[in-house]
Amino acid sequence: MQSPVAAKASGARSYGRWYVLVLISLMYLITYLDRVNISTAAPVIAKEFGFDKVTMGIIFSSFVWAYAAFQVPGGWLGDRFGARNVLTIIVSYWSIMTAATAAATGAVSFVVLRFLFGIGEAGAFPGATRAMQLWYPRHERGIVQGVTHSASRLGAAIAPPIVVFIMTAWSWQAVFYICGVVGLIWAILWYLTFRNFPEQHLLVNETELEHIRGRDAAGNLNQAQTERVSVPWATLLRSPNMWAIMCAYFTYAYCLWIFLSWLPSYLVDFRHFTLLKVGLFASLPLFAGVIGDTVGGVATDWLLHRTGNAKLARRSVAIVGMLGCVCFIVPAALTENAYTAVYCLTGALFFLECTIGPSWAVPMDVGGKCSGTVSGMMNMAGNIGGALSPIVFGVLVQFGSWQAPFIVAAGLLVLGAAVWAFWLNPDVSVLERKSA
Repeated sequence: MQSPVAAKASGARSYGRWYVLVLISLMYLITYLDRVNISTAAPVIAKEFGFDKVTMGIIFSSFVWAYAAFQVPGGWLGDRFGARNVLTIIVSYWSIMTAATAAATGAVSFVVLRFLFGIGEAGAFPGATRAMQLWYPRHERGIVQGVTHSASRLGAAIAPPIVVFIMTAWSWQAVFYICGVVGLIWAILWYLTFRNFPEQHLLVNETELEHIRGRDAAGNLNQAQTERVSVPWATLLRSPNMWAIMCAYFTYAYCLWIFLSWLPSYLVDFRHFTLLKVGLFASLPLFAGVIGDTVGGVATDWLLHRTGNAKLARRSVAIVGMLGCVCFIVPAALTENAYTAVYCLTGALFFLECTIGPSWAVPMDVGGKCSGTVSGMMNMAGNIGGALSPIVFGVLVQFGSWQAPFIVAAGLLVLGAAVWAFWLNPDVSVLERKSA
């Protein structure tokens, strides 16, 4: 690959990779703004259409089933054709589906439109992970995953007040039209200003490229793999480490989707908050998640830099995050005080999100040239949990209690911590078979 970098002067390191980080972070923010806006609008939509808890749970989960099912194809497309074209197309598509949600007329149309929307969003994180694998050295992967996921949780956090404002000023339909337009604007910006390789970008000089690529033992600049990727599917599916990564992320995403789907309804129906209070208090846990994403990413990279031990750096942060969430989510479920419940849920999501940095750094550590596909497989498993979560929550509430779903989530997180401790290994490639 001919690189324009060769013609650039060396010296002070440029910051092109941080511009790319801003672009990807904006996309992550939009993904979560688009996927959780319906959660805040849910009480109004349910009242208008007469939907019960189970029906709303099915509507919530229809997005996640599609999102889970198309993770691997989305990751493969990013590996095969590059993030520039793939993300431009899928963000444009899901933005159109977001706007189309405003035209839903009943339960079936809501389910269909949310499913189609989920197909589009499925390729976002795996495609971006492949881009980050090419644009950042190993010791920056935790922080870039933490920052981008912080942006996604920021999108979820700002959704409740924004959605409440739009619904109050106009209607719930206007929420989806406005979000759709925002996504289309990002897609145009991405296509015009991103390149698949830092070697091709005008904002990257030789010094920054050396920082990203590193040099081999002979002192030569390491080269990015530019040929189209052939995924070793049989090896991936036989890798115990791949299954460990998927199982651990299943437990995380199951718990996350309680916050993303049912939190506003929980605060209105069980804690008896007004819609205006929901606009404030439903955002608190999500803002804590923004901080948790960055803290976890910084912590795992700091430990990796200080110790050189990927097992310690990735495992310890993830385990503390999962068990810390358990310590807060159980009291949140059992307390009788509504405000105490919100504050405990805020602490729970902070710790849960600390697991994101190590979780998404691992596919880049062990997935190499197939990091998009590996992250897609991980996210597919996670979002199977995410798809089950809203349905199980709705059933447990309708036929049991509001406390039960949180206790179930806590139990799964304990299992997830055990997977990280005893099974998942950040040092073992999922692309190579173990020798006998």
